[in-house]
Amino acid sequence: MATIDTKSLRNVALLGHGGCGKTSIAEAMLYLTGGTDRLGKTSDGNTVCDYDPEEVKRGFSISASLAPVTWKNMKINVFDTPGYLDFVGEVRQSLRVADSALICVDAKSGVEVGTELAWDYATAAGLPKAFFVNKCDDNDADFEKVFNELHDTFGNTLCPVFVPVKHGSKVTMIDLVEMKAFDYDAKGKRSEIPMTAELESIAGDYKEAFNEAVAGTSDDLMMKYFDGEEITKEEAAEALHQGIFEGTITPVYCGSAVNMWGVIAILDAIVESFPRHTAKKVEKSVDGDDIEIDPAGTASIFVFKTVADPFVGKMSFFKVMNGTLKKDMTLKNLTNGTSEKMAHIYTVKGKVQTEVEELACGDIGMIAKLANTNTNDTLTDGSDVAYAKITYPTPYMSQAMVPATAKDESKISQSMARMLEEDLTLKYVTDSETHQMVLSGIGDMHLAVLSAKLKARYGVTINLETPKIPYREKITKTVDIHARHKKQNGGSGQFGDVWIKFGPGEDPGLTFTVSVVGGVVPKNFNPAVEKGILEGMVKGVAGFPMTYLAADLHDGSYHPVDSDEMSFKTAAIMAYKQCLEQAAPVLMEPVGDLDITVPEDLVGDVMGDLNKRRGSIMGMDPAAKKGYTVVHATAPKSELVDYPIALRAMSQGRGSFEFNVTDYAVVPGNISAKIVEEYKKSLA
Repeated sequence: MATIDTKSLRNVALLGHGGCGKTSIAEAMLYLTGGTDRLGKTSDGNTVCDYDPEEVKRGFSISASLAPVTWKNMKINVFDTPGYLDFVGEVRQSLRVADSALICVDAKSGVEVGTELAWDYATAAGLPKAFFVNKCDDNDADFEKVFNELHDTFGNTLCPVFVPVKHGSKVTMIDLVEMKAFDYDAKGKRSEIPMTAELESIAGDYKEAFNEAVAGTSDDLMMKYFDGEEITKEEAAEALHQGIFEGTITPVYCGSAVNMWGVIAILDAIVESFPRHTAKKVEKSVDGDDIEIDPAGTASIFVFKTVADPFVGKMSFFKVMNGTLKKDMTLKNLTNGTSEKMAHIYTVKGKVQTEVEELACGDIGMIAKLANTNTNDTLTDGSDVAYAKITYPTPYMSQAMVPATAKDESKISQSMARMLEEDLTLKYVTDSETHQMVLSGIGDMHLAVLSAKLKARYGVTINLETPKIPYREKITKTVDIHARHKKQNGGSGQFGDVWIKFGPGEDPGLTFTVSVVGGVVPKNFNPAVEKGILEGMVKGVAGFPMTYLAADLHDGSYHPVDSDEMSFKTAAIMAYKQCLEQAAPVLMEPVGDLDITVPEDLVGDVMGDLNKRRGSIMGMDPAAKKGYTVVHATAPKSELVDYPIALRAMSQGRGSFEFNVTDYAVVPGNISAKIVEEYKKSLA
C-alpha cells in the first residue's frame, strides 16, 4: 500500500472570479498546516502557487497550480485555478481530476460573473460544491448581502455553516454546526469565546436556513424540522456530509485568507465532509461507460495537464484513477499504444517537486520526460479502457503572428509545438491563402501571455497583428477574349494567338475546355493555355485567388516556327487579364453560422450589434441553461475578428458563441471598393 491511502485523500479545486482570493486561500492553507514557513502574498509575488514569471509580473494566476496540504492526517490536493476567462482550459483540467469544488466569493463584490461560471463548470463536471466568502475583513464586506445573492442565484441548496459578526474592525466567526464562536489573533490563531445573547440572535437568523437545508437530506430530519424538534449536532454533521456528496447541500463558509480567518473551519470541512475519489464508485470511459474504481486493482493514470518546461522538459501531471502507481512500473498508453516507464514519480507543491516511491488511488502526481504521452492520455498496467477526455472551448480570438527577425522565424515552429502540447485551448496554423501564421486563443490576454512565454522560455519574439481575411474573387459576366502574343528579336520569335470564352464556373477552381476545330491551335499547346490561366488565377483584381472560373479555348492561330508552349501560356495570361477588366469580377468573403448563447435580457443588445456587423438573424431557441437564449445567425468572418472581446464586454463574460465558416458571399460594393483600392496602393 502507498504511504497515504485513498481514504486519506481529498482533491479540491479552488474556483471563482478573478481577484476573489483563491491563491491567498491556498497560501493560508499551506501556512496553517506547516506546508510553508511564511505566508506569501500575491501583491509581493512570493506565493507558492503563482510562481511563473508572468504570474508574478501580472499579479494573478494564469495556470492551475497544486498545493498539497496535510490536515488531521489527511492529504488535501488543492488546485489553485485562474479566475480570468482566458484561462478556462486550466480550470477544466483541474475539475476533471478534482473530487469537489470550493468556490471563492469576494465579501464586498458578491456574486460575479466568475462565480456563476465556476458554479456552471463544477456542475458540468458533476462535482459537489461549497462556497467560501473571502475578505470578510474588508470595511465594506457584507456577508448577509452576499449570502442572499448566493441563495437567490443558486437556489435553496445554499446552507450557511460559518458566518461572521462584525464589531468595527473586529470579526467573530460562528460555527452553526457546533454553535460555537471564535475570535482570531493577529497571527490568525483562533480561540473559542462564549456565545453571547447577541451572537445567539445572529446565529438564529441563519439557523433557519441551515436547518431547512439539512432537513432536506432525509425524511426523518424533514419530519423533525416540520415538527419543530431540534436537529442535533451529530445529525447536522452527518447530514452535511451526505448533502455535500449528493449535491443537495451547498455549504457556505466565510473568513479572510490574508488574516487566516475561517481557513481552519474549511480545512475541517474538507476532511470531515468532502468526498474522496472512491465516493462516486465509478469513473467515465471515453465512450461514456462506467469504469469501477478499485484502489486494489490494476494501476491506471489519467494525464490532465502538460507543462513544457525549458529546463526539466515535458512534465506530465496525472491522477491515479485506479490501483496504486509504483516507481519503475511500465504502463501502456492507450492513445498510441506505446509503453512508458515510470522511472521517477513526483508530487508537486507549486514549483517544488518531491520524488516518491508510489502514489495511491486518487492521488495527484507528475512524471517528467514522457516522450509519447500528452494531455488526455490514459496509461495503464493492463486495462484496455481509456478514461473520458477533457473538453476544451474552441479558440476564436485570432491574431497573425509575425516574427520579429529571421532568427525568431526559424525557432517558431519548434517553440509553438511545445506550447501547443501545454495549452490545448490554443490553435496555430499557417493559412494557405493569406500565407500568415495565425494564432488563435480564448482572448487577447491569452495571446499576450503566450507571446510573453515564447520570449521568456525560448527567446522567440513575435508581434501580433490583425489577420488578413481569405477573400476570393469570381467573375459575373461571360466574355469572349482575343489575345495575341507576338515577339520578334531576330531569328526565331514567339507567337501565340488565342480566343478564350470566360464565364462563371460551377466548380470552385478552373473548368477548362477546348472546342477548337480545324487545328487552328495544335493540341500540344492546350496544356500551356490551361497552365497560363491557372497561373493568372492566383490573383484577381484585388489580389485574391480567382474561383469558379470556366474558360473555353475555341479559336486562335499559330506559327509553324515561332509558336511554342511559352508563347501560348503568355497569350493565355494576357487573355485572363483582359477578362478581369471586362467580366465584372466581384469579391467573395467567408461567411458562416454563428450561434450565440447569452442571458435573455441581452438578446436585444446582441441582435443590434449583429446588425452593425452585417449579420442576419436566423432564429432563436431556449438554451440548456435556464434564463439563457441561443441566437442563431449568419455573419461574415471579417466582422467577427474582435467578436470574442466584444461579446465578453457586452455580456460581462456571460455570453459564448460558436462560429463555423460554411460558404462565401459577395462583398458589398462599398466595402469591396475599399479593399481593391488598398490593394492597388500596396502595388504602387
